[in-house]
Amino acid sequence: MSGHDHDEDGYTGTATLRLGDTELDVDVELRGHFQPIDGYYHWYGRIKADQRLSELAGGKKQKVEIRTPEGSAEGEISDPDPWDRYRILGTSTPPFFVPTSLDDLAPAHD
Repeated sequence: MSGHDHDEDGYTGTATLRLGDTELDVDVELRGHFQPIDGYYHWYGRIKADQRLSELAGGKKQKVEIRTPEGSAEGEISDPDPWDRYRILGTSTPPFFVPTSLDDLAPAHD
């Protein structure tokens, strides 16, 4: 969990991004939260600048699949920021672990 004051889950680390028929290993920072207004889990984040991704995406929105050691999900990358980091977002099951019960939140005891 991050140090924020609101309920937010996330993942920071290496992920595999599939864009069309190409798979790239990228570094990501992802966050997410449940949105009670629409009833969906929304996840989002940034992909560290990557030359191959920039060449493949061409600065345009693209549908992608992202896989982390914790899961996989369909999402969309959008226009890169001034530092060439693409934003990624998705709705529903995220590509990272999200606690769904109090047991998931409790520290493990041996």
